[in-house]
Amino acid sequence: MLDQPAFGQRLKELRLERDLSQAALAGKEISTGYLSRLESGARQPTERVVNYLVQALGVERSAFDTPPSGGSLAQALSLAISTESDESSENLITVLAQVREENLFLRWQALWHISRYRQRRGERAEELACLEELVQVADKLVLPELQCRARFQLARALRSTGEVSRALDLALHAYQLAKGAALAVPDTGGALLTLVSVEAEAGRLPDARAHVDELVDLVAARSDTLATEALWSAATVRFRQGDHEGARDCLERAMKELDSGVDLTLWARLRLAAASLHLQSTPPRTERGRECLQEAAGALALIGTAVLRQELLTLQTHLAFHEGRYTDARQLYDELNRDELLVTYRDQVRLRILDSRLMILEGREQEGIRHLKELGEQAQQQSNIDLAAEIWRILAECLEDVSQLRRTEAEEA
Repeated sequence: MLDQPAFGQRLKELRLERDLSQAALAGKEISTGYLSRLESGARQPTERVVNYLVQALGVERSAFDTPPSGGSLAQALSLAISTESDESSENLITVLAQVREENLFLRWQALWHISRYRQRRGERAEELACLEELVQVADKLVLPELQCRARFQLARALRSTGEVSRALDLALHAYQLAKGAALAVPDTGGALLTLVSVEAEAGRLPDARAHVDELVDLVAARSDTLATEALWSAATVRFRQGDHEGARDCLERAMKELDSGVDLTLWARLRLAAASLHLQSTPPRTERGRECLQEAAGALALIGTAVLRQELLTLQTHLAFHEGRYTDARQLYDELNRDELLVTYRDQVRLRILDSRLMILEGREQEGIRHLKELGEQAQQQSNIDLAAEIWRILAECLEDVSQLRRTEAEEA
């Protein structure tokens, strides 16, 4: 049977068994986006695509008829939580797709685990689908804690893909649930963290500042990862308000207070965030940015996921650009684009901005300027006001640089 979602589940199993990325399997025949939708069950396979996949995977057509391994949901969930291996998580995904009449609490726990697994792997479409169902299940259970958590996780995922308007609605709802039910600090703090990040992305900086100050006050007596993330959020808001010194102080304090033994992944992510902040300063603080990237690289060599490794490479690309190593920046950019980009929408846009600036430096002024205009219009249409403002500023600077170059050439002629 080639019915979805069974076909997609089996396709993904076969791909993972052969240690193939989506880009490697897609090749030049189909797009990685289409392959991703096939695996998630969102698209029905055509006869031509099935024939291609059979050949690319080196299997008989009947391989897609083989039912994936199963088991009870409780058993699959226990294995996934206790081992945290990719195999156990994939099995949980398979089992969850096969059962419908199950305990809602078990289903919620399974969806929560799977959404985190999808997030780590950068599988954004699958993560969003999982979180949408998580919200539905939480509403059926009518537990404010679960409703709050499901909504702020979905809001975070939507923000990372650039869907700011809906993310803002969900984040506000999560915050209102937390306040109305007087939820514990972790839930209220999680809702506030999300709300602040979405408000900052939407350019609602006064609201973001008020909420991040509330968050910092909420966790003032704590010395855990939530307190660290609160300082990180405070740094982000201050930076976007133009208070670069205050932002650096918050982030340096967060890095100082978090021991790598507590959460090595967060420790590395903080250094990536610090590097990004230093490289976006005016002028870019390249030396300190390079130091932060070197520290992060050491940690990511031990615990780096595909997403985190792409974030590191993205920042290394920006560093090369700001240091005037334009050939290196182009090579790193091309390396990033050989596979599916897993970084957030904002980071993908900033990479495209860099690509446009490289085009201009390479003599393709009109192409680079056109791309910048398109990026600015897209960001504005998607309500990413803060990002759109950054793009228009860079475009104005590039236009002035090109105009100055033309004046110089005319004078020399």
